[in-house]
Amino acid sequence: MKETWRWFGPADKVSVADARQAGARGIVSALHHVPTGAIWSPDEIARRQEQVRRAPDGSASTLNWDVVESLPVSEAIKTQTGNWRQDVANWRESMANLARAGIRVICYNFMPVLDWTRTDLAWRLPNGGTTMRFDLADFAAFDIHILQRKGAAADFPAEVVAEAARRFAGMNEDRQTMIARNVTAGLPGAVESWTVAELAERLQSYASIDAARLRGNFIDFLDMVVPEAEHLGLRLCCHPDDPPFPLLGLPRIMSTLADYQALLSAVDSPANGATLCAGSLGARGDNDLTAMARALGPKIHFVHLRNVTRESDGTPCSFHEAEHLDGGTDMVALIDALLAEEARRRTEGRADAEIPMRPDHGQNILDDLGRGAQPGYPSIGRLKGLAELRGVMRALQQTKYPQT
Repeated sequence: MKETWRWFGPADKVSVADARQAGARGIVSALHHVPTGAIWSPDEIARRQEQVRRAPDGSASTLNWDVVESLPVSEAIKTQTGNWRQDVANWRESMANLARAGIRVICYNFMPVLDWTRTDLAWRLPNGGTTMRFDLADFAAFDIHILQRKGAAADFPAEVVAEAARRFAGMNEDRQTMIARNVTAGLPGAVESWTVAELAERLQSYASIDAARLRGNFIDFLDMVVPEAEHLGLRLCCHPDDPPFPLLGLPRIMSTLADYQALLSAVDSPANGATLCAGSLGARGDNDLTAMARALGPKIHFVHLRNVTRESDGTPCSFHEAEHLDGGTDMVALIDALLAEEARRRTEGRADAEIPMRPDHGQNILDDLGRGAQPGYPSIGRLKGLAELRGVMRALQQTKYPQT
């Protein structure tokens, strides 16, 4: 697999030079400053490519912008309201501009309203580091008592509702504000975030949209963009829901193997594929990541390798970001399955035999604790994860896949 590194642009506290020193061979980035629905112009794309190619001191970084994460899909497209067809046209134009710039892999998601959701962005670990965490009772306290969503209590087990009430009763205003800010943080790296009132308003746009309707809207979107992507030689890869279960009464349609198979078969094309995010999908105990990698293998265009520890059985559940080789996913078995897929592609002569991967998220350790990097994307924590993953890959390559 090609080892890549997510970079949020010049404002990122972790630089392109840091990524190079970590041993990354490519960069994953996006035009986070461009509003959702607007066209990514050739000039803006070229500017980001040049930023990637140069270290902060002006020297060549030896790196290129290999993967887009993410090209956002507007809420208008997801709900098919307002000027959504124009948003699709703009998305297609952005896609074409990226292809002309030589970028071939585009990651995106179809999560309604919220991207990945955590209740704590710096949960203290026993070793003194910090990590991101989703606490189901804290989230229920936000949903039921802070957001005050109608019918919210019915979406949680009785014991979680009771614990949420107890916690809310003990929360001061600062704690309530912090949880609300964490939950509504929005897309990683994006400039957009919402107040509680704005979130409540956005939820109303999904009042009449269930999972079947959202899935239908997604298929309509794919029908409109995938043929052009295939013509351009692009690989589109949808990121799973994070967490992979319904939140805030919203439907989730990319949480399981069956979800992926339904969408990939509905618009069957080499350009229509998956981002296999081990951390997102691993937050469900009924998701077997190794089996998913084998089943989706030919359609996996991008991989996020991270791990989570589920703190209870069942779905939904509380979980936190674990070290890359710990948590609930057998990372060695998963990497083995992905390397086997790469070997299979080489026998077919596929140009995309090497799958781009990145060490997703990371715990804040050592100097990370004072750097103030993007939540989930510290320098040393990701470097540690990449080194561990690289060791697993090297061992498997030498023993089972010597030609890779």
